[in-house]
Amino acid sequence: MEIARLSQALDDIFDGAIVHHGYTDYIRDYEVIVYVTADPRTGTPPIHLRYLFKYCVSAEVQTAVSPDTWRCSLDERLTDREIGPDLDGFVWAVRWQPLYPGAEVVADSERARSWADKIGIPFHEVRFEMNAHAITLVFSDLDVTEVGEGYAPFTVTEDD
Repeated sequence: MEIARLSQALDDIFDGAIVHHGYTDYIRDYEVIVYVTADPRTGTPPIHLRYLFKYCVSAEVQTAVSPDTWRCSLDERLTDREIGPDLDGFVWAVRWQPLYPGAEVVADSERARSWADKIGIPFHEVRFEMNAHAITLVFSDLDVTEVGEGYAPFTVTEDD
């Protein structure tokens, strides 16, 4: 994947809403589901996009919430969509986080270079910064697709 194409794909979702992220159920690739909207005057409807980071050898997720905010956000009611917004603290129940200040390619990533040398294919490193999490991924390729209503990244079945 070309760096210019990767950078453009990340720019395309700037200030979108991250509604889900995690490894796929087959545990090789990492997905980030983004809700993207446009100015209503454009007539462009909002969509959910699946950013599938293929051959993801490293996924690091850290809190972006300060310790002081964490301390006052331990109340379980903050995870409830009905009650949480009326309480003081970080409301976990919103179930999304703004992709701001955004996502970017880590230039000249030593980690990506090391994996490329070990595996024999190109690797890249990207960093997502949001209000609740910071995510760093090292991966080889990216597929972007639209996901429709009802998409579920994991379903419990009798075979599991």
